[in-house]
Amino acid sequence: MNIYREKESDNSTETKRKHKPWKSRIHNFIHSPSPRKKIHRQSLNDFHKFGESLEKLISHKCGQAAFHVFLKSEFCDENLEFWLACEELKSITNPEDLTYRAIAIYDEFIRKDAPKEINLDFYTRDTIAQNLQLPAAVCFVEAQRKVYSLMENDVYPRFLQSDCYRDLCVAASGALGLGNHSRA
Repeated sequence: MNIYREKESDNSTETKRKHKPWKSRIHNFIHSPSPRKKIHRQSLNDFHKFGESLEKLISHKCGQAAFHVFLKSEFCDENLEFWLACEELKSITNPEDLTYRAIAIYDEFIRKDAPKEINLDFYTRDTIAQNLQLPAAVCFVEAQRKVYSLMENDVYPRFLQSDCYRDLCVAASGALGLGNHSRA
């Protein structure tokens, strides 16, 4: 189809131009043709709600992606990844799957020298280790609350002041036809 040819030509021209990687990824995410589903006008209006709260930002797929890109640039993307992993854990009903996933989360984010170790105090880390004796969907709740608070009070305000957020709003405004227009 014609969509695929346009996509191929977009990729070849993008590699020739020099862009900041996060700008290119956000631009591509918003403007790329999607054969599965089109972004609706209402979901584009949601972009402007991202500045209201961290909860609204991360509850929207595009907002979550933009925030994740920003967190990577700040070298703290493990916080969002941990928070999302805990949210996923809460939806698991099979006890064996829950145990396996809880241990995987512990190994990836909590244990000392974990690949994506999050910053937790000794008491919280110790409580989680004890909770893993009988894993439950809520064994990371306290750590998840602390990480969310850190993101909400520290990183989220910086995100709102970032070029990443401004570019996201400009792209959304342009897609809605709300961009800068000169009046005659």
